Amino acid sequence: METSVPKANRLIHASSPYLLQHAYNPVDWYEWGEEALQKARRENKLILVSIGYSACHWCHVMEHECFEKEDTAAIMNKHFVCIKVDREERPDIDQLYMDALQLLTGRGGWPLNMFTLPDGRPLHGGTYFPKTEFETTLNALTNLWENEPEKAMEFATKLARGVKSIDQFEYSADSEKGNLLIRETLEKWQENFDLNWGGYTWAPKFMMPSNWDLFMQYGHYFNNQRFKDAVEITLDRMALSGTYDQVGGGFCRYSTDSFWKVPHFEKMLYDNAQLLGLYGKAWSAYRKPLYAQLVNSMDGFLQRELKDHSGLYYSALDADSEGEEGKFYCWTEPELKQLCGAQFDLVKEVYALEENGNWEHGKNILHCPYTLHELQTRCGMSLNAIQEQLDAVHARLLEARNKRVRPGLDDKLLCSWNALLAKGYAEAGMAMNRPDLIDKASSLADKILEVFFVNEVLYRVAKGNEVKIEGFAEDFACLIDALIHVAEASYRDDLLHKAHSLMQQCINRFYDTNRQLFTFTPIDRPELLTRKLDVNDDVIPSANSILARCLFKLHYYFENESYLDKLETMQGLVAGKFARYPGGFANWMQVMLLQSEGFEQVLGSGPEAAKELGKLRMNYKPNRICFEVKAGSSIPLFSSKPVGTETRFWICEDKTCGLPLGTLLN
Repeated sequence: METSVPKANRLIHASSPYLLQHAYNPVDWYEWGEEALQKARRENKLILVSIGYSACHWCHVMEHECFEKEDTAAIMNKHFVCIKVDREERPDIDQLYMDALQLLTGRGGWPLNMFTLPDGRPLHGGTYFPKTEFETTLNALTNLWENEPEKAMEFATKLARGVKSIDQFEYSADSEKGNLLIRETLEKWQENFDLNWGGYTWAPKFMMPSNWDLFMQYGHYFNNQRFKDAVEITLDRMALSGTYDQVGGGFCRYSTDSFWKVPHFEKMLYDNAQLLGLYGKAWSAYRKPLYAQLVNSMDGFLQRELKDHSGLYYSALDADSEGEEGKFYCWTEPELKQLCGAQFDLVKEVYALEENGNWEHGKNILHCPYTLHELQTRCGMSLNAIQEQLDAVHARLLEARNKRVRPGLDDKLLCSWNALLAKGYAEAGMAMNRPDLIDKASSLADKILEVFFVNEVLYRVAKGNEVKIEGFAEDFACLIDALIHVAEASYRDDLLHKAHSLMQQCINRFYDTNRQLFTFTPIDRPELLTRKLDVNDDVIPSANSILARCLFKLHYYFENESYLDKLETMQGLVAGKFARYPGGFANWMQVMLLQSEGFEQVLGSGPEAAKELGKLRMNYKPNRICFEVKAGSSIPLFSSKPVGTETRFWICEDKTCGLPLGTLLN
């Protein structure tokens, strides 16, 4: 008896791993593009825009329950033009329809399934749909469009108006309050801290690196112990948790519970890139060996599991393997007994193992529910001794785990996410005085420019030997920010000049002179329903807040006052929204603190300058940069500093420098 071979649909020609996962669905999928949009207009059909990403567990579930089924696909193909979108390749489309979904339902997430009119205006949407509910929705919308199109168009018109209104901002004088505004905002927000388990007092718990970076800075600037404690508790709990891969390193995307125990097991490059830098800076602030160990573990994970042969880094690892979420990462007690040997009792104590599993299907997640002090007491040994034994166990577990079926790998290379990692390596390298990490940051920055910047055009996606999709504001913002940080870490003038050049290009292509913010898509490209402004900070900070920080620093390096004027206007447009949702403006507040606290530049030249500056950078001070000035520098900030055979340092506050010093005291 012959087995029928599934027929490929047009997604077979896609480069996105997520789209390729759907290439053998019976659905007549299109990629986003003019072909699909013209078909919808020509045949007067509703559009289904289905958005997800390759590591998304519930995306896989919905594909299996709905998109792989012939009967469901038949309804879709008959009545809809069906478009699959990788949200990581096309964040512009994802942003647009996510705004619509949140207006419709008050929540968002992936998979994002948005039904639109033939012209793309959103009509109805949701996230995960079970098969029966999905088919009911398909049939109801088909009936509405065929029998009451005026009603559908009226609703879509109102919804489109609501989506456009999200990006309306009015200037607020609140920005002129500076530190006072931030103190008022954060003193209220601290009520949400979970001082037992870290993070906030709700679940699920996302990592939100820029939030904890802000709180660490705030605690330092104002010597606020509650904020210092909240950061330390959170970083400790995350490091010991089930959301961190204790065996192989790397953070999962978020915890489903309030104890950081059970993650959704996908690992994203953008989370790990930012957390690498955060833990490096936290080491300089708290000097905890745990944070240094975590930086090493994360670096090992990135090099071993996400690094491409080109020197760039892949996007994500799937949550599932062999059709089961977390199967690759979890253990039965008999497996652990066999592999851990004499250390089993210690492992059982540290990770609170249970005979029948501390999770589903008799499996155990390696999750330590104890504080560091509790851990020493329970195990009766020092943290160093515990870690030494666990390191040996983890090596054996990793060797055994490598024989399992691995989770899927999203092997596309994204400009913005690689730039986040270059910045993360630079931040950790500076904070810990680690030349090896700085070298990785510098090499990665060079590779990003080599691969993604082609014929003076910045691209977002690389796969194989091809680049595609011109960069969005996020790509420019993350890359400019990375180049500045890598330049500061490695004392490279050339990267500062490149950052300055890219900022000029970004202003020319993305800065909306009417709204006085950067649009997400270039102003010389056709808009979708509206031209979105990426303003709210999320797991990745917004393009506008990153660009605000870059404008601030570049205005110092290149003495460009127009950059400062733009920054101050941008802050005035968003500052009025801080109080309502501080977590959504964490990166904006970091920039405001940088201004309010005074920006200190420590410049050095001569044979011992680099070594002394490296030591100084280990002392946590977030409003200070250190840079070695070299002979012939054309950076305006450096050009007046004489470079000779003797070591000299200049300490500058904002735009005023003191007399040269022969040594640095602190």
